[in-house]
Amino acid sequence: MNNQIRAEKVRLIGPDGKQLGIFNLKEAIKKARQAGFDLVQVTDKVTPPVCKIMDYGKYLYQQKKKERKMRKTQGGEMKNIRLSFSISKHDIEIRAKTAEKFLKEGDKVRIELVLRGREKILADFARQKIEQFLEILKKTVPIKIERELKKEARGLTMIISKL
Repeated sequence: MNNQIRAEKVRLIGPDGKQLGIFNLKEAIKKARQAGFDLVQVTDKVTPPVCKIMDYGKYLYQQKKKERKMRKTQGGEMKNIRLSFSISKHDIEIRAKTAEKFLKEGDKVRIELVLRGREKILADFARQKIEQFLEILKKTVPIKIERELKKEARGLTMIISKL
């Protein structure tokens, strides 16, 4: 913006969005100051770089507002569902209902199955428990796997979200 722009000549766009032409950098800054705005470099991928006359503070505010809205619609929090090695079928169903509630709210769910001691040897059995959990969950909510089942130091983890 303004004096931080390094190009000698710039393609200038006015505050109303109309293209004004190619100007010297000093002339472009002068025009922006006369209009009571800042000169902001929009892109430097073309020669000469494109600069626009605009209120920089208002522009930053709009960008932050847009970013907040994107974060809101993107789905927010990461919720955890923790399964154990010796979990019963009924408990898996209850955890699946909880995960379903989280997914319907738009949150991502991290499924974690903790393995302790000798349970680490039977990782295939643990994978079956997670698959069983996913099958129950798929009956009620369409899911998308964000991160595949991954073996970590404490056990197995996976991240899912609503499709």
